[in-house]
Amino acid sequence: MYGLSCPSGYSQASEKKKVYPNRGKNDVRFETGPNVVLLSDSLVQNESFSNLSEFLVLQMLYLQGMVLPNHPNNQGLRPILVGIEEQLQAQLDYICRGNYGLVFEKEMMMAGMSAEEAQEMMRIKLKFAFGTIRSSEDLLDTRILKEDPVEILNGAFIQRKGINNYELEYKGERVSIDLGLKPEDQYEIPYRLDHHRIKREYFSIVHSGEGDGWDITQPCMASIILFQDRIYLIDAGPNMLTILNYLGISPSEIHGIFHTHVHDDHFAGLPSLATAHHRLKYYATPPVRMSMMKKLSALTQIEEDYFYKILDVEDLTLDQWANIDGLEAKPVYSPHPVEDNMFLFRTKCDDSYKTYAHFADLTSLDVFEKMITKDKTEPGTTQKRFDAVKETYLISVDLKKVDIGGGLIHGVAEDFRKDTSEKILLAHTANSLTDEQKEIGDSATFGMVDVLIPAKDDYNYLLTAALRYLTAYFPTEPRYEINYLMNSSH
Repeated sequence: MYGLSCPSGYSQASEKKKVYPNRGKNDVRFETGPNVVLLSDSLVQNESFSNLSEFLVLQMLYLQGMVLPNHPNNQGLRPILVGIEEQLQAQLDYICRGNYGLVFEKEMMMAGMSAEEAQEMMRIKLKFAFGTIRSSEDLLDTRILKEDPVEILNGAFIQRKGINNYELEYKGERVSIDLGLKPEDQYEIPYRLDHHRIKREYFSIVHSGEGDGWDITQPCMASIILFQDRIYLIDAGPNMLTILNYLGISPSEIHGIFHTHVHDDHFAGLPSLATAHHRLKYYATPPVRMSMMKKLSALTQIEEDYFYKILDVEDLTLDQWANIDGLEAKPVYSPHPVEDNMFLFRTKCDDSYKTYAHFADLTSLDVFEKMITKDKTEPGTTQKRFDAVKETYLISVDLKKVDIGGGLIHGVAEDFRKDTSEKILLAHTANSLTDEQKEIGDSATFGMVDVLIPAKDDYNYLLTAALRYLTAYFPTEPRYEINYLMNSSH
């Protein structure tokens, strides 16, 4: 089946569940769907990305099976990108980075890894990549639009009539397509959200998404940390500004973001946070930070160093606690096709700590164990690495959110059956939890809050934050004028 799809910002796989049924062949179930992506001439329209084709392409390559070895739907056909040459090249570069992250051992070493560590990480990456890093040109076909009609496939033609205006023709029938947004238009989100007014506690976790990137009913897996008078994001998926709005949070209130990895369901909302009135703090390990900048640079065709002007980067060290104004954070390794770190967070509470673990995009232990090989020249991993990953998965905390998306590159609930954490939330899935999964953990709804340390005596951290912002906005005003504003009913 070859049909046309348009990225249109990010529409959660174009609401595929409504129109793309599963099919079976040779006892293998796989999804159907369009295999052609028409790109906008403009990367950004009305402060939103127009071309984010990564998940559309991933759906074709993996969920439809077009690139999987020995898959019944792998018949030599490839997804097709259609657009002007500038946008085509940008998409090819960005999809490569989204698929693989850092693609050379030299890049990994530039991100601080030793030669031995880089070799080990490349072996794991190659195992996920079926043995070789392939260019986007090797996975996809392209059709460059200029002035004359171009054949897409099998007698279907497309012609560019003007900026973001196209005409399709097939067997004498024609249809016009306009990808331009009017000044007042925004890309529509595929799900409905409820408005929330979040109480500012001393240390709490707001659950802003539990979906898997394909789910059209809820935002992608993410969390928001409220600590004292500051707000931190864990990842920034698509529709980020809309999500914050429904939670009653302004982008300018975001102090920083902890970033796990660069897949679009954890990355696509990052540029929209530039609307904040300050440089956003960016916390990640150097390999994740480097893969983020390379992907953002590929997408925008802007030099990597430019993003240091937008983001206030603070590199974190793997397996080491960092004290960030009283909130301690520790990135831990997660096996994944791209550079990925899960996070542990803690802060003091009386004579102990309260802890939160955010384990987004991990690989099931069964899949990872099958990658073990003693031959260090072959793609795969070591028994030592596997044992360390298993130990990390089962760290006991007060609250843990884990990816149970399944398949080759996501986790399963069963891996956490022996987890002694006080509360486990199962996320990164579009499916309802089974009875067996409910024995292991719970699910969260949009806007649900887990309070780890409540505010004492109704202390109002919202007012504390407001005082800090007003003082920053009006640095020359006397304190009594700021206090007057704080006490005003207007």
